[in-house]
Amino acid sequence: MTLDPDFHGEAQTASQTHRALTELQLYGWRPFEDEPDPRPLPEGDRIAGAVTDILDALVATLGDTRLEPELDELLWGAVNLFHRALARTERVLDDNEQAQRRLQREQDGSEVKSVELERLVAEGQSLIEQQNALELFRDLAAEGFEHHLGKPWHPRTGSRASHRNLTAAMIDSRDFLAARRRAEAARLLPEGPKVAVTGGTDFIDHRLIWARLDQVHARHPDMVLLHGGSPKGAELIASRWADHRKVAQLAFRPDWGKHGRSAPFKRNDAMLDVLPIGVLVFPGTGIQENLADKARKLGIPVMKHEDGA
Repeated sequence: MTLDPDFHGEAQTASQTHRALTELQLYGWRPFEDEPDPRPLPEGDRIAGAVTDILDALVATLGDTRLEPELDELLWGAVNLFHRALARTERVLDDNEQAQRRLQREQDGSEVKSVELERLVAEGQSLIEQQNALELFRDLAAEGFEHHLGKPWHPRTGSRASHRNLTAAMIDSRDFLAARRRAEAARLLPEGPKVAVTGGTDFIDHRLIWARLDQVHARHPDMVLLHGGSPKGAELIASRWADHRKVAQLAFRPDWGKHGRSAPFKRNDAMLDVLPIGVLVFPGTGIQENLADKARKLGIPVMKHEDGA
């Protein structure tokens, strides 16, 4: 077989840009996994029209035929397709939220970490928009199911939650409850600069602990002491110091029943979420080192003290 010289010559001299444009024309463009997708979501009226067409086509095709008894199950399955797609998106959105929380704790001031967090935030916003679109698909399909069969659609497992069911009264109620929780948290967390203290249950150098806390208290008379609520050791001594100095304190006790072995580390996260102005670290175990490491990554000053120091 011989090649057309003109064709062969064009192929040899075609630029990379020309080839890229040709492939885009042939195959379209799709973003990579770590790139935002700029394509728009379908408009609400197009979604409504598509859902109506799908269900009407099934009813018109199967009605008055021997397959009509299957219509109930097929219409339920059509709605469930959107329900399952919505559930998948919600799981990805949950993962995105957890990833954002993790990266917030890992911020070290570097551009890499900052850009990655910005990407996750943009991805999360896109997922919320996709969630809303799929929710509209599912809810309109469920309305069509009820219209054709005269009974409501329900998933066979799980629940059917919908943001479209939020009325103004429900939103006001939700905002009220959120405000009440914030007020309750403010009551439990007094005003003033927060200072966290951590130490092992075997560390009992009360002179050192009181001396270091007195130094911090002299600089911050309105300080609030945060500690892990241990029944003995450094944190108990710090708690007794706060009692005698009339300093407000808040204990972050591990929730062993909920978190199991990871409870002390979850407790560390909760303590740092309050954003203390500093962390006093006395000798202890890996739990104390974990709190110190996480605090440094958040840019919170860490003051480590050894026995007799």
